[in-house]
Amino acid sequence: MDTRWKPNVTVAAIIEKDGRYLLIEEHTQEGLRLNNPAGHLDPGESPADGCAREALEETAHPFKPTALVGIYLSRFQRPASGEDITYVRMAFCGEIGDLQADLKLDVGIVRTLWMTPDEVRASADRHRSPLVLRCIEDHLAGQRFPLTVIHTDPAVANLPPLTP
Repeated sequence: MDTRWKPNVTVAAIIEKDGRYLLIEEHTQEGLRLNNPAGHLDPGESPADGCAREALEETAHPFKPTALVGIYLSRFQRPASGEDITYVRMAFCGEIGDLQADLKLDVGIVRTLWMTPDEVRASADRHRSPLVLRCIEDHLAGQRFPLTVIHTDPAVANLPPLTP
């Protein structure tokens, strides 16, 4: 085999406040979908730092990860093209800051929504992936791991930027 299989690494913020979860509504190739604030890990950042960045970009709220909810492996095949993608998702819970009204939501994000667990469950057909609900259910069940279970070697910060 000449090509090595490499899953996409993503980070997600599982943000709960007053019994509601913060989700985003975003444009995808499959249409308008609901997701946890999430995205791809960038070169040179730790998973927790990547999660904080993605949450801010997608919600305009500062987010400080305080615990790992879980690590998830999933596979997705695009209905239109048949593209086969595997994801490794690290989901974090933490502390949310006040809305930064001067920030614009990332490209493709339509809006943010605060939803009860029952509302999230009832909207499963609109979720970007089954992990949206799975991460929330694990959070509701009290699943938490210390951030120290993920070690980011200092050499990661020295990675050169990606070239197009």
